[in-house]
Amino acid sequence: MLRALYSEHGGPLLGYVLRLTGGDRAQAEDVVQETLLRAWRHPDALSGRPVRPWLFTVARNLVVDAHRAKRARPPETGIDEQVIAGLPGTDDIDRALESWTVAEALAQLTPPHRAVLVETYYRGRSVAEAATALGIPAGTVKSRTYYALRALKLALEERGLAP
Repeated sequence: MLRALYSEHGGPLLGYVLRLTGGDRAQAEDVVQETLLRAWRHPDALSGRPVRPWLFTVARNLVVDAHRAKRARPPETGIDEQVIAGLPGTDDIDRALESWTVAEALAQLTPPHRAVLVETYYRGRSVAEAATALGIPAGTVKSRTYYALRALKLALEERGLAP
C-alpha cells in the first residue's frame, strides 16, 4: 500500500512540499516520508475519500507545525570560526607538556650526547658543521648522534612519551 501511494503521489507531493519549505529538499523529503507514514498508520482515514487532498493537507500541517516549533525555540547561534581559532586548544597544552618532557629527557643525557643533538637537530647543522662547532671529527658526531638518539628514546619511553 505504501509503495503504491508513493509511486502515485510521491512526486507531486514532494513538489508541493518543496514550495512550502522554500526549496529545502531535506526538510521536504522528511515531510513526505512522515506524511506517507501517517497514511500507513491510519488507513481508515483514506477510505472513502480522495487520497491526494488528504496527503497534501497532512503535509501542509506538518510544515506549519515545524515552522511554529522553530519559532517557539530560541534562535540558534552560529559559531564564529575566528573566535574559536583564537582560543587556546588542547594541542597547545599538549605541545607545551611534550616540550617540557623532551627538555627533561635531554637534561638526563650526558653533556657530549646532548651537545651533538642540540647542534644537529635544534640548530639544524649538518654533520660537518656540527663537527666544526664542537671541535670533534665528523665520524664522532655521527656515532654520538646515534647513541644520543637511542638514549633519548629510552629516556622518553621512561616518561611515557615514546612508543
